[in-house]
Amino acid sequence: MKLLRYILITFTLVVFSCGEEQKLDTSQIELENVLKSNSLDSVKAKKDELYAIQQKLSAQLKLLNDRITLLDENSEFPLVTAFAPKQEPFDHFVELQGNVTTKNLVVITSEYSGLLTHVYVKEGQNVAKGQLLAKIDDGGLQQQLAQDKIQRDLAKTTFDRQKRLWEQKIGSEIQYLQAKSNYEAQDQMVNQMNQQLAKARVTAPFSGTIDDVITDKGSIVAPGTPIMRIVNLKEMYIETEVPERYLADITENKDVVIEFPIINTSVKSKIRQTSNFINPANRTYTIEVPIPVKDNNIKPNLTAKLNINDYSNPKAILIPQSIISEDADGNQYVFVLKDVNDAVGKATQASITTGKTQGDFIEVLSGISGSDLVIQEGARSVKDGQTVKLSESI
Repeated sequence: MKLLRYILITFTLVVFSCGEEQKLDTSQIELENVLKSNSLDSVKAKKDELYAIQQKLSAQLKLLNDRITLLDENSEFPLVTAFAPKQEPFDHFVELQGNVTTKNLVVITSEYSGLLTHVYVKEGQNVAKGQLLAKIDDGGLQQQLAQDKIQRDLAKTTFDRQKRLWEQKIGSEIQYLQAKSNYEAQDQMVNQMNQQLAKARVTAPFSGTIDDVITDKGSIVAPGTPIMRIVNLKEMYIETEVPERYLADITENKDVVIEFPIINTSVKSKIRQTSNFINPANRTYTIEVPIPVKDNNIKPNLTAKLNINDYSNPKAILIPQSIISEDADGNQYVFVLKDVNDAVGKATQASITTGKTQGDFIEVLSGISGSDLVIQEGARSVKDGQTVKLSESI
């Protein structure tokens, strides 16, 4: 009896197997015939037919997997971690580069022609505004000035005497006017001579430090010849150009963190001034950021990095950028954990609207709240509606 049953089962399996193989062979033959037909419409129709079968099979497989999950108590759920986003202060910074500069950096040039007879200062020396720095041979102007002063004094004496006589109705008016004119001309000559002599004296335009003595004593100089460079490092600032798209956000009094990578130093400051002109060539405007601390290592033309706080939100919701996905239309979403029971819940897709980024984090403007559990580890592998298991670590 057992032998008969075994023979019947074997015969049934062979017949079934042959039937399935026959179906496969028939399907393969149909596919080959469609390909050999070289008919576009036939190929497209066959593709649609096979795609419909594939979709149907996928749906059936999903139903079977869901049923297996429900029936098999020992089945393994995908492991995920989740966190509850909280409101926290968020500061966004725009990074720009600029150079250290100062308005008190001047190359002092000669205003007179002659021999540079004296240089009274040396490099690195601190000087006060108006201090005599160097002197050029005046070529006899000093003696000429002394003669002009004598002539002026004589003209003044003559004018004063003629004036008293004219007031007493003595003498003619023409004598009085000639004396007055002569005195004024002599006085003008003395003033002009003093101006010429002043050009032979090189003085400091402001208080600062002699950075470089360019021309040595004994050299012949002419108007425009550089003599020395003076700088004041007490009033330095950063100047940089800002793209016009930041015009509404980067304004005066905005907080700035200035970094000097070369000397590994950073200081905090604020924007002191923004220009009222947009450069049409590159569509930028200029800002000035003062350097509030004195550091001998900070020099004019030193490269600086400006981190400008263009946006702040004291109660922002921040999430890692790595957990955000996008659909085919570019809409962003994350997965949140719903219906959690004994560390098992459903991964549910939540559409979000994001704002500015800073580092690895991004601000979420809408779509989730502090009461949600946002899936972090495993966010890229789960699907909407999938049952998952919450784990402290993966």
